[in-house]
Amino acid sequence: MKMAQAFNAPGVVKPFGIFSSAAWQPEGKVLHISGHVSQDMDGNTVGVGDITAQTRQVLDNISKVIEGVGGRMSDIVKVTVFVTDMSMLDEIHRVRSEYFTPPYPASTLVQVNSLVRPEYLIEIEAIAVIPFDRAKEPN
Repeated sequence: MKMAQAFNAPGVVKPFGIFSSAAWQPEGKVLHISGHVSQDMDGNTVGVGDITAQTRQVLDNISKVIEGVGGRMSDIVKVTVFVTDMSMLDEIHRVRSEYFTPPYPASTLVQVNSLVRPEYLIEIEAIAVIPFDRAKEPN
């Protein structure tokens, strides 16, 4: 049985979006996932100028990394999200709600002037804890 990882702590403001205020690290193998941008498998940018398409591509990429080692998106305990325009937050959270269910992972959101290429609007890195019985070497 898996202990609930994430929670909203009493005495602090409840998070406004698709995240929790904190998360326990359950027993398992810790996977640090590098920042992903909106690139397909061939390195082409997906969704130029479209934050919804870019967020979906980024989370699809992260999902493939996790699934490749036996994990699930629900194993993510922490994400760090870098965006170039904070006004797109509602669209980002709409897409995040397609990939994450409560309890949501802990999250940090940072607005940056730019990412590695000017067409990138978002980059997300993640930390997952995959239970020992599911963790495997990547394919």
